[in-house]
Amino acid sequence: MVLSKRVARFNRVATNRVLGPLTKGLPGFGTIVHRGRKSGRTYRTPVNVFRAGDGFVVALTYGPQADWVRNVLAAGGCGIEMRGQVVETTRPRLVHDEKRTSMPAGVRQVLSVVGVTDFLFLDRVS
Repeated sequence: MVLSKRVARFNRVATNRVLGPLTKGLPGFGTIVHRGRKSGRTYRTPVNVFRAGDGFVVALTYGPQADWVRNVLAAGGCGIEMRGQVVETTRPRLVHDEKRTSMPAGVRQVLSVVGVTDFLFLDRVS
């Protein structure tokens, strides 16, 4: 069970506005910078993001059908703002992992409670 659409709407309106500025410096957090598929508008979505090899992995707490995930997949990448810099990414791919092996141990336990089993992997643009 991933987080519900009701929680997603609340977070988009309230929590993201508070967390957005904080994600720039907190470990395990970042902001996905992406463009809308239809509107072309630039959006900024706070996420849990971790390094994975030469790229990144994002926990999909709202599932793989979230609008921002579909935007990133359609565009073939996005920017990830972490610690004051934006890293461009490419080759987005969805991975279903019930054991959450790409996550740090403590995060793995929290995601297990929420039921997150889907992740977005992104490669850093060289």
